[in-house]
Amino acid sequence: MSIVKGKIKPALPTWPMGLCHPEKWSLEKICQVAKQFGMEAVEVVNPEDFPTLKAHGLTCALTMSHWFIKGPNNRAHWDECMAALRKGIDANAEYGFTNVITFWGYEDTTADGGSRVSLEEGKKNLIEFYRQIAPYAAEKKVQILLEALNTRDPADWKGHPGYQGANVDDCMEVVKAVNSPGLRLLLDIYHVQIMNGDLVRRIQEYKDYIGYVQAAGVPGRNELDESQEINFPLILRTLAENGYRGYLGLEFIPTKKDPMESIAETVSWFNA
Repeated sequence: MSIVKGKIKPALPTWPMGLCHPEKWSLEKICQVAKQFGMEAVEVVNPEDFPTLKAHGLTCALTMSHWFIKGPNNRAHWDECMAALRKGIDANAEYGFTNVITFWGYEDTTADGGSRVSLEEGKKNLIEFYRQIAPYAAEKKVQILLEALNTRDPADWKGHPGYQGANVDDCMEVVKAVNSPGLRLLLDIYHVQIMNGDLVRRIQEYKDYIGYVQAAGVPGRNELDESQEINFPLILRTLAENGYRGYLGLEFIPTKKDPMESIAETVSWFNA
């Protein structure tokens, strides 16, 4: 009996091929490739692009909301973040999707009209903020998903120096304090491996709070193959054995000349 097949399904993300690869795939192309590989979902999609996914018979596995620099850790950004999250929640409810991403925010946003906040102040602000919006998400049968991002890698799209929610344990503290099905953890094993590691045990400990999963190879944010320090097949099995039943966003930046080879190789792991 398969441990993973049918339990965890891959979702093709928009940004690695749309922004970071020389081919710069359009959303239309990404949808076509997803269908070609038998995928059911695309992730990191704006609400206004939902009709394109629907036209291809695809699900939005993860919806964008506010950006990761200006987060609800800073009260100066609450109105902007609240509006973006409500827009994402309402669009998901309308289209029958379920996941909206949220970010902790940067410690220092003085350059963007904000201020500098301490970790403890930021944590308190997040808890208060999500206690206001999480019940609304739960009422709409939508999950807001809080993601930890690594601050160690200075390269664009690979790390986020200045992000205050880099420690996944801090994110978990917020999720537990809010105590609502409308707020869950987005476990990105790429970022968590860089900042915290101990992936298998964390999956076991966080299993009741993980709402969505993303993955890429470490180091480099590239293919999930034997050259990486993450044992991806083991991670998939651990997720399945601990009850995760959802999509997993393949957020790696392909290095092969033909990115279709990279995608095919990674998708094969989901049939184990």
